[in-house]
Amino acid sequence: MRRLWLSCHRWMALSLGSILILSGLTGALLVVARPLDRLLHPDYFTAQGGSAAQPVSLESLRRGLAAEFGPQAAFTFRPPREPGETMQVLVKAQGGWRGTVYLDPASGREQGRRGDGEGLVAIVYKLHSALMLEQTGKAVLAWTALAYLVLLVSGLVLWWPRKWPPSLRMVVNKGALRAVFDIHRNGGAILALLLAVSIATGAYLAWRPIGGWITLASGQQQVVAPKLPPPPDGHERAVPTLDEMASHARAVFPGAAIGYVLYTPHSDRPMAIRMRVPDDPHPNGRSTVWFDPRDGRVLAAQRWSELDPGTRINSVMYPLHTGELGGVAGETVVALLGLGLGALGISGIWLWWRRKSLHGQKTKPVGSKRVL
Repeated sequence: MRRLWLSCHRWMALSLGSILILSGLTGALLVVARPLDRLLHPDYFTAQGGSAAQPVSLESLRRGLAAEFGPQAAFTFRPPREPGETMQVLVKAQGGWRGTVYLDPASGREQGRRGDGEGLVAIVYKLHSALMLEQTGKAVLAWTALAYLVLLVSGLVLWWPRKWPPSLRMVVNKGALRAVFDIHRNGGAILALLLAVSIATGAYLAWRPIGGWITLASGQQQVVAPKLPPPPDGHERAVPTLDEMASHARAVFPGAAIGYVLYTPHSDRPMAIRMRVPDDPHPNGRSTVWFDPRDGRVLAAQRWSELDPGTRINSVMYPLHTGELGGVAGETVVALLGLGLGALGISGIWLWWRRKSLHGQKTKPVGSKRVL
């Protein structure tokens, strides 16, 4: 039976090990790369006008961006989270440029822009979240996470000691093979549960159908965006400004901060403003106020704690996976787990290769010299 578990562990790891190694190392790199990016590129993240007592209106920013990118461009506004930060606007121009524009909230002046996929953080994030294969890559990562559970179980079965408490001693003075074996074996057992949480949360975030399956299993209905009502009869009401809708959103959720203003130029679909209420652990907020873009009426207000289970747990899954739930300490743990996952994968492949080489040397015929 042990031989079966060993074969299962070995060939599963050799088949999917490279993906797990890449996921672990890129995840660790993201934790370091993001603050480093802010340090090296202050024009993108630090407002040159400082903390604005009276920032430029969202509507004036939208009009300025629409004049450049066209009336059919969609904009996602990310207001400053801390004093002195820039206003970040994700731009999706129809048939044109896509990327992020960084604005001084006090003056509305542009401080820089990045195209979609530009910069180290964007490249590493696409590798980590989708293997640069978009939806296909996300599905691959989700199924790889499921396969990791097989690796976890088989690894623990192989490690499980006959006597307790187990010895976690790692011998490093008897050659590289013994040292790497002890690190791989005991390190995998020590990190097993934490890595399982990290990989499971990553799979949930990568592939949306998982959330739908959770809601389906709970027997509840999935909470979706509201539909627009029929056009109102009679005289048309004035189209509201983004600032008016933002004010309404704050009134719906008093004490909440705006996470994102998702502006759409299309009048046949609702517009959303995401809010972060005080008890929401998600750094961007998962509570949403939906508006009719034709007249600014509130169509629905969905508090994060009242969403369906498959969507609601995103408020915990996301900051748990990134480490933001635990602040700097949490992010440090996530980075170390990423390095640990990479080290386990690399050490496992090295052990297989090294033992295969040694086995080949032992089975090589001795004294079989070629006769000329």
